[in-house]
Amino acid sequence: MSITVTIRDETATGDVVHERPLEFPSERITVRELIRERVYQEVQDFNRQQQERVFRGLVQPTDTEQVLNEGRPEYRLKQHRQIEWKPQFEKALEAFSRNGFFILVDDRQAATLDEEFEVHPATQISFVKLTLLVGG
Repeated sequence: MSITVTIRDETATGDVVHERPLEFPSERITVRELIRERVYQEVQDFNRQQQERVFRGLVQPTDTEQVLNEGRPEYRLKQHRQIEWKPQFEKALEAFSRNGFFILVDDRQAATLDEEFEVHPATQISFVKLTLLVGG
């Protein structure tokens, strides 16, 4: 039985800047599987839109510039091209490992990529991207 969960992108102050549903084949998943499904889905969504030049995703694709849009993770491409999900997934795993973002599952921070947790439709999953302070 598959489970659909809504994930959120939040600012460090708790403001929700984006939400999306993700479907999982089982109730027990790892942090790695969560990141994989998110990255895979956002890349597929982008690649289906032939004229789109703004990628909304967890990590920045190569050869893009970041769009400043109220904390939303958006990146502009010079022209539309297909994005490969595996390099994006590898970048996301690296970013998680070096604390580029953290994940809260029902207000508990996920510590490792292999950590398992149970999901159900009411599970609250938040991705919180950390931003560097300028001049500090």
